[in-house]
Amino acid sequence: RIVRLACRAHTPRNPPPRGTAMVLTTPVTRLLGIEHPLICGGMHYVGFAPLAAAVSNAGGLGTITALTQPDAEALRREIRACKKLTARPFGVNLTLLPALAPPDYGSYADVIIQEGIKIVETAGRNPGKWIKKFKEAGLVVIHKCVAVRHALTAQRLGADIISMDGYECAGHPGEEEVGNWLLLPIAARKLRIPFIVSGGCGDGRQLAAALCLGAAGMNMGTRFMATEEAPIHANIKRALVEGDERSTTHVMQSVRNTERVYKNKTAAEVQRIEKEHPGDIMKIRHLVSGQNYKKAFQETGDTDTGVWSCGPVMGLIEDVPTCKVLMERIVAEAEDVLNNKVAPMLPRSRL
Repeated sequence: RIVRLACRAHTPRNPPPRGTAMVLTTPVTRLLGIEHPLICGGMHYVGFAPLAAAVSNAGGLGTITALTQPDAEALRREIRACKKLTARPFGVNLTLLPALAPPDYGSYADVIIQEGIKIVETAGRNPGKWIKKFKEAGLVVIHKCVAVRHALTAQRLGADIISMDGYECAGHPGEEEVGNWLLLPIAARKLRIPFIVSGGCGDGRQLAAALCLGAAGMNMGTRFMATEEAPIHANIKRALVEGDERSTTHVMQSVRNTERVYKNKTAAEVQRIEKEHPGDIMKIRHLVSGQNYKKAFQETGDTDTGVWSCGPVMGLIEDVPTCKVLMERIVAEAEDVLNNKVAPMLPRSRL
């Protein structure tokens, strides 16, 4: 029964009102040419064409993860595969992170431009060169930031949209430990360009709250992993359904490349080694290699093999629906919150 649960949708315990969701029009939906202010950001070994196309076809923005592909020509093939699956806008993520053997970012960037991609999500350190390159080619640039000061820099460098990543996010949350409850209103005060919320996002109440806090949309990663179209093993999806907000932990803090991952025996071993050998990446390299969780995601479904990114939004994940069902449910719930819970609190005009 549990395995079946991980492969198909079921009715959540608290379903939103039924009916067609309204269209929430924001600066982000207008700029990106999408129907719903919902984005599936880049995810290593998850962001392939089938998921990106499914999100875009459902009215959001799907994203292919460039560095999941072994080289730039493989990325070209993945982009072309996605074009066959959707005629709607989709983006490509290019993440700039510390690596012992950095990839050829330039060749990936060239393919993104050559293939006519109109939207790129950048993330990581020193993005100026790449933002400039993409802007000169006419792309819309979404830059992911974990701190408002970084967002202000990205704005100055020419980014069009900021993805504010709170400490609740899966993957790399930065080292400043500031959550979205503070990041969003601070960003709303300081930024001139639109921003979206990212980190711990999974339902319509959060979308409504994010809009009230000044965001113009919501990015989800882990929640989209638990969809029918996500190209990962059913056991991983089952783990996300069965997990809760306490099912993640942090590794690589001693090397200042903190990553939020699923709480398993491998993560515990990494933490043990880091305590004994702080700052020595070579001691943990064999355990944190992305190849380990690539194998888990695509082949074995072993949730204890390697460390793999996911977020505490597991506390909100109760099913594995299609992207379309999930997104319509989120927008309908946000509409219900805004119209039936927030609006009635406001004084009525006497005019």
